[in-house]
Amino acid sequence: MILLRNLTLARAGRPLLEGVNLSLHAGWKAGVTGANGCGKSSLFALLSGELHQEAGDLELPPNWVIAHVGQETPALATGALDFTLDGDAELRKIEADLRAAEDAHDGEAIAHLHMDYGHIDGYSARARAAALLHGLGFKDEDFDRPVAEFSGGWRVRLNLAQALMCRSDLLLLDEPTNHLDLDAVIWLEGWLRAYRGTLLMISHDRDFLDAVVGHVIHIEGRRAKLYTGNYSAFERARAEQLALQQAMYVKQQREIAHLKSYIDRFRAKATKARQAQSRIKALARMEEVTAAHVDTPFEFRFFEPVGSPDPLLMLEDAAAGYGDTAVLQGLTLTLRPGERLGLLGRNGAGKSTLIRLLAGESAPLSGIRREGKGLKIGYFAQHQLEQLRPDESPLWHMNHLDPRTRDQDFRNYLGGFNFHGEMATRPVGPFSGGEKSRLALALLIWQKPNLLLLDEPTNHLDLEMRHALTLALSEYEGAMVLVSHDRHLLRTTCDSFCLVSDGGLKPFDGDLDDYRKWLDQPTTVKVSPQETAKAAAPRRAGDRNLAREIEQLERRMAQLTEEKARLDARLADPATYQSADKAALQKSTARQADLVRLLGEAEEKWLVLHEELEKQ
Repeated sequence: MILLRNLTLARAGRPLLEGVNLSLHAGWKAGVTGANGCGKSSLFALLSGELHQEAGDLELPPNWVIAHVGQETPALATGALDFTLDGDAELRKIEADLRAAEDAHDGEAIAHLHMDYGHIDGYSARARAAALLHGLGFKDEDFDRPVAEFSGGWRVRLNLAQALMCRSDLLLLDEPTNHLDLDAVIWLEGWLRAYRGTLLMISHDRDFLDAVVGHVIHIEGRRAKLYTGNYSAFERARAEQLALQQAMYVKQQREIAHLKSYIDRFRAKATKARQAQSRIKALARMEEVTAAHVDTPFEFRFFEPVGSPDPLLMLEDAAAGYGDTAVLQGLTLTLRPGERLGLLGRNGAGKSTLIRLLAGESAPLSGIRREGKGLKIGYFAQHQLEQLRPDESPLWHMNHLDPRTRDQDFRNYLGGFNFHGEMATRPVGPFSGGEKSRLALALLIWQKPNLLLLDEPTNHLDLEMRHALTLALSEYEGAMVLVSHDRHLLRTTCDSFCLVSDGGLKPFDGDLDDYRKWLDQPTTVKVSPQETAKAAAPRRAGDRNLAREIEQLERRMAQLTEEKARLDARLADPATYQSADKAALQKSTARQADLVRLLGEAEEKWLVLHEELEKQ
């Protein structure tokens, strides 16, 4: 059990928590919420021993192993898989002791160490580490790549994998879904639900919190209060408390009436299509969500677009990629006024590549991209935060965008994004990622776009800002294409979805629950469009035997891949390693190695057969 008794915590002389009393039982999974700067991360630093309380007591079981995600990853030469394995300190110590005992020819020590190694499931460690990396979006060929070769976002994933690899009693996660795609978020959600230790998690993803936690610790006014239930239950409880305050209650009723009006207008137009009905339910749910956010510092709306061509934008048999390499081909898409499209697809499928093509940041490698006359695009992507001038203020950026508007009008507008008083005139450089994202959104909205292209707009945004953005996007009158790992935002603001998969784009007939089922399907080996075209000619010429052999081999590869996916999922489940049947576990890990070998041999043969086809 974790006990906080009359605890006071400060940082840099500023009190964050005062007189806090909390008790958290072993095995609980709790979300930690509160405004930016309230002390959430400092509470984690206290629990991990990096900070000490000013007064009061903190009690933790003395033998607990605590895991948390490192904030920085140096440019190491260590491979990704070995870096992940480093998260299990006991495993690494036994391995080092084994090497020393073997060098000393100490047979007795070697025997004892092998027993210890088996006791901590050391023989399955590499398979477990590989399963973690797969779940977080890494490919087999990434396992031996040095950490130094990965970009910042991928190093964050490696830090997360290392923390999950630790056989911890207490796991502290601060915004674990940042830098993850939707498929990785869904995988992590399942992993954390199966985690047997105690979990404390800071997250601004409400669907993620709802699925994982059973308690919420809310920090406000230097106090921490424990709520039972998931995040939605916490919102309802807090809404009831806030509704008792008359000023808050009046604002709440005004916000709900405004939202009801929009819901009614949407319902009148909606068909009985599954996605439309899903959106109505999500919007109706927002009535009670709004109640818990009546004291939010954010209040803004998108301006009504001034005219919209029909169609806004068209792609005709277009290809997109990097340099001369096509990632996506055969792209045909027509965006019309009011269309609200969510892009789904596995990690690395090309969603951001498609968004850049739509935004005009990259030209099509082939085919046509055609803009309607009067198209005005509002494009948001994380790399655009780097284009903000670090030495200039939010007010300067607004003036630079529109020199004709008065400073006071800009100040009023920026206040809706919580840039009040001196904050509006401070340099942007020291701003947090969330503050820079809010400013980038403010600049985008001011331009009154009739087509929004949003690539992960909620990264770094807290729950209050995400809620305000969800409300604003729900009422936006223009067209929108959205890529996001925030399922609540997707479910609430999108009318339809498209799937980016297998190097192309196609409509997805379903909702996010259907997409989760699609992700659970094993990934089969796909033939690229170029290879398909090359293979088609000899088949038409009558070389059917070779084509039949390829098809049989592809079916075999699909079966092996499906079996491997099932086995990977089983070995990724911590419960697998609690079983007393160690022989079955060893058999599973051995079969996993066999499948990797068989797949490799099949792929080599597949390539040889295709080379023969090319020679025909």
